[in-house]
Amino acid sequence: MKLKSVITGIVVSIALVSVVSAQTLQEALQQTIDENPEIMTSRDERLAVEQEIDQAKAGYFPTIDISAGYGFDQSNNPTTRARIFGSQLQQGTTQYSREESSLMVRQMLFDGMATQSEVARQKARTNSKAYSVFGRSEIVGLKLVEAYLNVLRREELLQLAEENLAIHIKTNDQIKLRGEQGVGKKADLEQSGGRLSLAQTSVRAEEGNLLDAKTAYQRVAGVLPGKLEMPAEPNGFLPGDLDTAIEKAVNNHPILKSANEDIESAISQHETAKAAYLPNVYFEGGGIFNRNIGGVPGPNEDISAMLRVKYNLFNGGKNLARRDETGYLIAQAKDIRDNTYRQVVESMRLSWVAHQTIKNQMEFFKFHAAASVKTQAAYQLQFNIGQRTLLDLLDSANEMFIAKTAYANAKYDEAFAAYRILASMGELNQSIGVTLPQESAPLESNVFWDTLINRNSN
Repeated sequence: MKLKSVITGIVVSIALVSVVSAQTLQEALQQTIDENPEIMTSRDERLAVEQEIDQAKAGYFPTIDISAGYGFDQSNNPTTRARIFGSQLQQGTTQYSREESSLMVRQMLFDGMATQSEVARQKARTNSKAYSVFGRSEIVGLKLVEAYLNVLRREELLQLAEENLAIHIKTNDQIKLRGEQGVGKKADLEQSGGRLSLAQTSVRAEEGNLLDAKTAYQRVAGVLPGKLEMPAEPNGFLPGDLDTAIEKAVNNHPILKSANEDIESAISQHETAKAAYLPNVYFEGGGIFNRNIGGVPGPNEDISAMLRVKYNLFNGGKNLARRDETGYLIAQAKDIRDNTYRQVVESMRLSWVAHQTIKNQMEFFKFHAAASVKTQAAYQLQFNIGQRTLLDLLDSANEMFIAKTAYANAKYDEAFAAYRILASMGELNQSIGVTLPQESAPLESNVFWDTLINRNSN
């Protein structure tokens, strides 16, 4: 009894380990989102662009420059030559140790809204990159889902091929036994042996396909798959009709949102170019503290505090060309957005049609598979009593294998088509329960600047 209890405990432990070690789609996808190099690259790019916001904001703050120097000064100028020592006019060169130091403070008061426009442009660029992180996460996520489902698909297809092989081995053994008993035909044995070889080939092919599927999984996830758990049915997250799906895709697709942010960036860049037509006003103050300058011994100091205005009147048409250039960049950004809109709608329609097509076929695949199983079982009984030929039995087994394979493929095709719809709406990771990188979140918007952007983007 004690030994029996120990063995039972070992079996239970092995079963528990097997269950625990099975990785869910959510776990696999979360690990991929956190570690995939494509997503990491887009995250780093977003963080790099965000630093340009602080660079642009630097225009609001004063600049402070300090300099100092010490060295040798030799001068020969009218001042040194006109210097009188006693009654004699001294002609010649003076030599002194020279000291220099200065402090200059400059504060921008008005720059034609150039700084504010540049800050808005960099914020829009940052948001565009944030949506790119979001979009890349959806793309990589869909690749992972496809690879995940393909591993499960190939494992099931390999199991079906092995079941088909077992049936052919059983049939071949039965034909051999009949031959040994003198009631079988040599042609039947050869035909059975040929079908057995074909079934063995199918198993080897599926083994290779499974290895390929695992390699494709590793390409996306970075690791080879272990035991994978069949994911839950994704159809519950799908909208009720195509129009609703398209509306969600247009409103939520991250790549389309990124294109809209690029328009805002282009408009802000245009506002920056227009700033060149306005004057710059700034405060400038500081002091110069030198000693022994230009052959004149002693201190040479200058302290100033100035309000300065700078207004460019002509620079060869550069400002005009720059303004026109940024105007065309706005048009280009809008064209890209419009093209992206068409691609989003097209992707959703194709995904929806693919899902509906395979969904409408599922009942037929299921019925065909169930009917082929019943047919093969009936043919086996009829063959045993001599009412069916060997060819009938082998054909029924082959049809059952094909029907089960078709049903398995359809099952995974339908699941992937559903996930593809979710990706087209930008809701793939959300529906699976995956947390996206924080770099995928856009910055908070500025109400005043958004009003100006919306006015220019219409």
